[in-house]
Amino acid sequence: MQKHIIVVGSGFGGLSAAIRLAALGHRVEIYEKADKPGGKAYVIERDGFRFDGGPSVITAPFMFDDIWKAAGRKREDYFELHECAPYYRLFTHEGRHFDYTGNPEELEAQIRRFSPQDVEGYRRFISGTKPIFEKGFAMVDKPFLKFTDMLRVAPDLMKVKAYISTYAYAAQYLKDDYIRRFFSFHPLFVGGNPFDASAIYAMVHYIEREWGVHYAPGGTGTIIAAMVKLFTDIGGTLHVSAPVKEIVVEGRKVAGVRLADGELRRCDIVVSNAELAYTYQYLIDAKHRRKYTDRKLQRIKYSMSQVVLYIGTKRRYDDGRLLRHNIIFGERYKGLLSDIFHKQKLADDFSLYLYMPSVEDRSFAPEGCESFYVLSPVPNLGAGIDWVKQIKPYRDAIIDFLEDRYMPDLSKNIVVEKIVDPLHYARKQNTYMGAAFSIQPLLTQSAWFRPHNQSEEFSNLYFVGAGTHPGAGVPGVLGSAVIAQDLIGPA
Repeated sequence: MQKHIIVVGSGFGGLSAAIRLAALGHRVEIYEKADKPGGKAYVIERDGFRFDGGPSVITAPFMFDDIWKAAGRKREDYFELHECAPYYRLFTHEGRHFDYTGNPEELEAQIRRFSPQDVEGYRRFISGTKPIFEKGFAMVDKPFLKFTDMLRVAPDLMKVKAYISTYAYAAQYLKDDYIRRFFSFHPLFVGGNPFDASAIYAMVHYIEREWGVHYAPGGTGTIIAAMVKLFTDIGGTLHVSAPVKEIVVEGRKVAGVRLADGELRRCDIVVSNAELAYTYQYLIDAKHRRKYTDRKLQRIKYSMSQVVLYIGTKRRYDDGRLLRHNIIFGERYKGLLSDIFHKQKLADDFSLYLYMPSVEDRSFAPEGCESFYVLSPVPNLGAGIDWVKQIKPYRDAIIDFLEDRYMPDLSKNIVVEKIVDPLHYARKQNTYMGAAFSIQPLLTQSAWFRPHNQSEEFSNLYFVGAGTHPGAGVPGVLGSAVIAQDLIGPA
């Protein structure tokens, strides 16, 4: 029987769920609070410069192909994906670089250049990550609604040492400090601390090696536009500038959504792509919540936040040193991560991710200019940092560092700049505690222990996105949409 389904939010999770459900014959509407779709993948455009607001790394590209197949279309008719070569350029604090590539021979040559003794260790590391990948990736699109679902996979998790951290897993095989960093940083891409996140995240390296790291010409916004077109092509309806202020509850079921203008839109099912903790605390009245009380939401451990500087310059930085994806490690690794996640203090030093698509794709910037963003992980708002006072000196420290080490005369060549801090994540993107990746990816907050894709409060409320199973990252949120589709079923 056809259901009327309302999807709250149009990030990757919301769009993919909406497409899949519309393809199953349901009547699907998306309500998006911003003036255009994308969620965290919102595209920023200023004075001829364009910036991808959110995800820039596309792994497991077949998951996009699967969305189009579900709708009876071909992904390549809507947008292209190209493989990065190398995937990332990794810089040590001293400025040495390591080209992280998908070519096994080239990657071993990079390892040999840093630490010859670790070549054999890397071979054992990649051999060990294969069973982690086989067991872990199989969980990406499977629901964990019952504790027995967890018991079923527990033996496999024990076999692959999911109980140790990603860093500890890498350190079993690799000896050099930087090589260990290079093969353990991936949890940061989904909001986790490599010293706390489960060794299951070691599979990300295997995923990248298996399917590559990709980008869409024109940027991530191109993918969002293609998904919106597919959604509307198969009969879906998208409403922008239409913020939902309440999920209406009648009895123990949701009955629809109330918009900011007061209009009530009734439906059979609500799928929330809004951040999970925000959905429960701010969209559902506390009197209706039995399990996810405000107190319970406060006890959850949330991811770090980020400071992101979106910058357009009136000169190029095309000497070949900086690539599309660059990661600059600070002098400290464990200590810095401890400051961010455990001590929750703003450190004087930092590690950076610098994404500069304009070095290859000239559509991002005017002639003779460069477009990039630089991102620094920082504590979430639970730390109590006064970002109104701290953001300017923190921004200046990053600019001074880049100018001194990587981008000469940067400060006097900046012509466009937008700064995003934890307050922005909380106020503009509705993330609880300003946590950029929602709930932290700990083993004790994964699978059955993570908030479920089908609400434990209301049977016709479903969740997609970073806060539910399997978690943050593009493959994770796309996987959550598959789960929602399977739980709801066809019309």
